[in-house]
Amino acid sequence: MTEFIFTTLAQYGTYYSDQAGYMTTSGSGMGMYGGATIIGVGLILLAGLIGGIVQNRMQASMKEYSSTPAPLTGAEVARRMLAQYGLHDVQVTHTPGALTDHYNPANRTVNLSDTVYSEATVAAMAVAAHECGHAVQHAQAYPWLTLRSELVPLVNIGSRLGQLILMAGLVLVALGTGTTIAWIGLALFATTTVFALVTLPVEFDASRRALAWMEQSGLASRAMHGQAGTALRWAAMTYVAAALSSIAMLVYYALMLLNARSRNE
Repeated sequence: MTEFIFTTLAQYGTYYSDQAGYMTTSGSGMGMYGGATIIGVGLILLAGLIGGIVQNRMQASMKEYSSTPAPLTGAEVARRMLAQYGLHDVQVTHTPGALTDHYNPANRTVNLSDTVYSEATVAAMAVAAHECGHAVQHAQAYPWLTLRSELVPLVNIGSRLGQLILMAGLVLVALGTGTTIAWIGLALFATTTVFALVTLPVEFDASRRALAWMEQSGLASRAMHGQAGTALRWAAMTYVAAALSSIAMLVYYALMLLNARSRNE
């Protein structure tokens, strides 16, 4: 859990060190950005705490259900689900690593990690069906998935340039030259938060489709269905934690800029 918190903070460590020299150089008491800093860091730590709890629960459930036998391997589950939806042009393949499972809409492939691909466990069955849920979303033009795909080019720009421009803008704010550049950087950074929020209905819907198919197909007993639901629920909650972390950072920087603007007026 603490590792998750420090990882979250480390992503933005450059900003903390860059700002340390001027956060308390003007005014009295808490300094120019002191109040915003305390609120922002508090939100970040809270999001990190929630994320750590969710991450631990997800890993625990996946570990438990990775030792619970199922009738088919993840690869067999994926092929059967795709076939029942008539998605014969979607290929099932494996990808190295752990928790690397994903659906690639560009080449229409369901990519399963080695253990999910080859093992016949409840966790493998649940993950494989979830990724096939994304393939079904793609085939049926699920609106939230379509929106997320359309956001990708903008998010790529925002994630690469947003923090750099925001950092430069904060330096300019400290020099008293205005907040325009910082607001532009914040707007670009906000695209990643929007993307994280849009991802939530996509992930929860894919899990819903996976569980519905497992029930209809008769592959999973009632106990297996419940176990798969637990594993997928905690996996989906990791996206909620990521969204909360992104929102916390966005609020933190917005508070700083609002505070700076009010002092300059």
